[in-house]
Amino acid sequence: MSDAPAKLVLAADFPLNLAQRLYSEVAVHLGVVKVGLSLFVEHGPKAVEVFRKLGARVFLDLKLHDIPNTVHLAAQRAAAMGVDYLTVHAFGGKAMLCAALEGAAKGAAQGGHLPPQLLAVTVLTSMGGADMEALGVLGGVGGLYPQVERLALLAHEAGVGGVVCSVEEAAALRQRLGKHMVLCTPGIRPRGVQKADQCRTQTPRQAILSGADLLVVGRPVYEAEDPKRAASLLEAEVAEALEEARVGAKPFPL
Repeated sequence: MSDAPAKLVLAADFPLNLAQRLYSEVAVHLGVVKVGLSLFVEHGPKAVEVFRKLGARVFLDLKLHDIPNTVHLAAQRAAAMGVDYLTVHAFGGKAMLCAALEGAAKGAAQGGHLPPQLLAVTVLTSMGGADMEALGVLGGVGGLYPQVERLALLAHEAGVGGVVCSVEEAAALRQRLGKHMVLCTPGIRPRGVQKADQCRTQTPRQAILSGADLLVVGRPVYEAEDPKRAASLLEAEVAEALEEARVGAKPFPL
């Protein structure tokens, strides 16, 4: 059996009834569902429960970013629901990241679950150099990578076991952080699919060969004429790339 479905995340950024129906169709190809802000704000814990009942691993993408105590409480509540992944903003700082870890561990114990894998968001894939300059973070030599690396190292030092980055930074972070750090890459676009509001995108094959562990895909599946076929092709591309990586293919150049 292919390992590819466990690496593919469906971004369920549309009404819950439609998301539930779509996931039932593509579950054999995409093993993880991402419940984002819009879905969670509208439905709350029900958005998690629906997909857990379908056998999905749930990626709760709330990008928590607040004072440590607030994040501790939010992570505790999220982990008690049995989610598998939970995002926080690395820019919240080390104390906040540590609070998230502590809260997640406590909530998981209360709910009788394993703690979720925390993923610290570095720089959103919708942002480019001009956006960072406007925020007072200058790109300069190396573009966005120095900021991405700085935040990833901060998360690593806090004990967070995974980060969210673009494929463009994945290979360098894999070398910098080692093989055990989980790298999650949004902005996955198969060849021929438009970038839309994402600035830093790459193909599934490039993501895998660059060291990514989780590939987040939304519109290329749910906007496809045949979502099930689109999901099947994604799984096949990831499976082929995993085999390439296994036999020693070198990562794509950054």
